[in-house]
Amino acid sequence: MADLLVDDGAPLLGYAPPEPRTIEETGLTQSFLTGLTLKHLYTEGLDAGIQLAHAMRLPWGGVMDKVFDFLAQEQFVELRGGKGFGRASVSFSLTTKGREAARDAMARSGYAGPAPVPLSQYSSQVIAQSTELHPVDRGGLEAATSHLVFEPELLDALGPAMTSARALFLFGDPGNGKTALAEALSQAMGGTVAVPYAVEVDGQVIVVFDHAWHVPLEQLAEGPQSSLDQRWVPCRRPFLVVGGELTLDMLDLQHNRHSNVYEAPCHLKANGGMLLVDDFGRQRVEAKAMLNRWIIPLEKRVDLLALQSGRKFEVPMEEIVVFSTKLDPQDLVDEAFLRRIKYKVHLADPDEAGYREIFRRLCEAQGIVYDDRAIDWLLENEYRRNNRPLRACHPRDLLQISSDIATFLGKPVALTPALLDQARGLYFAAT
Repeated sequence: MADLLVDDGAPLLGYAPPEPRTIEETGLTQSFLTGLTLKHLYTEGLDAGIQLAHAMRLPWGGVMDKVFDFLAQEQFVELRGGKGFGRASVSFSLTTKGREAARDAMARSGYAGPAPVPLSQYSSQVIAQSTELHPVDRGGLEAATSHLVFEPELLDALGPAMTSARALFLFGDPGNGKTALAEALSQAMGGTVAVPYAVEVDGQVIVVFDHAWHVPLEQLAEGPQSSLDQRWVPCRRPFLVVGGELTLDMLDLQHNRHSNVYEAPCHLKANGGMLLVDDFGRQRVEAKAMLNRWIIPLEKRVDLLALQSGRKFEVPMEEIVVFSTKLDPQDLVDEAFLRRIKYKVHLADPDEAGYREIFRRLCEAQGIVYDDRAIDWLLENEYRRNNRPLRACHPRDLLQISSDIATFLGKPVALTPALLDQARGLYFAAT
């Protein structure tokens, strides 16, 4: 398999799936490809063979030309001429018999997108690009988290946790940047993965690629892109976030009974990257029930999913799962669960020096003159006087409110006790 490079010179994939040269190499049956082609013709109308091949992300020569040979032989399509040379440019349209066959195919599954990859190919590819095979080093971790302010010792805890490529608890008081830290950790993983548009299991289609979470590479600097199996999308390692909306049924295949198409659950979409379960413990299902569902997949790195037919199958779970919570993990689950999720990393409140540094960086980024005396006033009059704990989010929020007040009054934005006094009254609801 090819090892291609992206525009920054980094490896695209350790194992890039090559383009299939025959129907057999697609891993799909001729019957499946025939049905999918009929659905494309039925929904898109008259089309050139090469255009259909592009829509299905399969090569014309060796694959789609053979499919159209069969369609013509069975009198499912008729030729309507072409605008170029060769059979690839010939336009095809459905015959009456072909439209009937297309409707039958649509009844079985309404999916009419890029051709899926078979489950066996998907599993092999996910394992080949596993996060466990691409450990994070200290330099990469420092670079990815350089925009955040925290105690240097935190890296000593995060480093081994990331190296393990296993699940971890990230806990601490709200507002101290657990979500931002998790996202930075996902960036530290580096590299790229191949994500399939969809996966085929027993003739059923499971949609995997999700524009909301998967970030495709814009271009490949080296290596012919056409040599890649176009059913796969080269992407940055995914970073998915789920929160209080997460329920147990969302961890299973989502079946659309109208189209008879499945959508992959969040942890399948996160393969090769990171899944952040944000605000863990506030879901509509008990934390223990959630971990009961996941504890074996997290240990074995394999999950068991099921189709509506009852057919069960295994899928790899090769990702880092981060449970972010404001609660102490010991208050969420019992000792048996805690020993299975070995890493628990506490993100503490910033100290005064860290608090000032956050303010300083924010002021620098926004072109505001930083004044340490204004922070002296704020620490004394708000935090010490009211015994209020410092939070990493406070500087950002107070500076934003100060900016809004100054803009409303038509004054330049500045870091002054007067503006901070008004901002703290609004932010902390002081009376």
